[in-house]
Amino acid sequence: MDLKRINDHVSVSGQIQPEDVATLKSLGFVAIVNNRPDGESPDQPAGAEIEAAAKAAGLSYHAIPLGREGVNPDLVASTKAVLEGSDGPVFCFCRSGTRSTTLWALSQAGEAPAEEIISQAAEAGYDMSHLAGYLGRG
Repeated sequence: MDLKRINDHVSVSGQIQPEDVATLKSLGFVAIVNNRPDGESPDQPAGAEIEAAAKAAGLSYHAIPLGREGVNPDLVASTKAVLEGSDGPVFCFCRSGTRSTTLWALSQAGEAPAEEIISQAAEAGYDMSHLAGYLGRG
């Protein structure tokens, strides 16, 4: 698991395995957001497996899959609701972390200046400069 910290409240990575959940719990995460649709790759575990591991560890689990249909306002709103409703750090994952970072960035539009959002993503290794027009100038 290649964990990348966006800020104090959000970290992202590529695909995790159910056994990674214990590590996430030990790192202080309180919620897991799965941004990957089931069946995208034959080697990925089902979301239900990760959800079961999360619940067993006492973490909340949220499936907000971003697939081929692309980003829509409901996905962004769901992401924002999880981030705002969590009382501690949130871990988000997809295949590479890019979709998770995209949804995080869009959920922050109007909450922080676009430059700050883009900079935080870049520090974690994700280029979100193409979203500048959607993020506004905060």
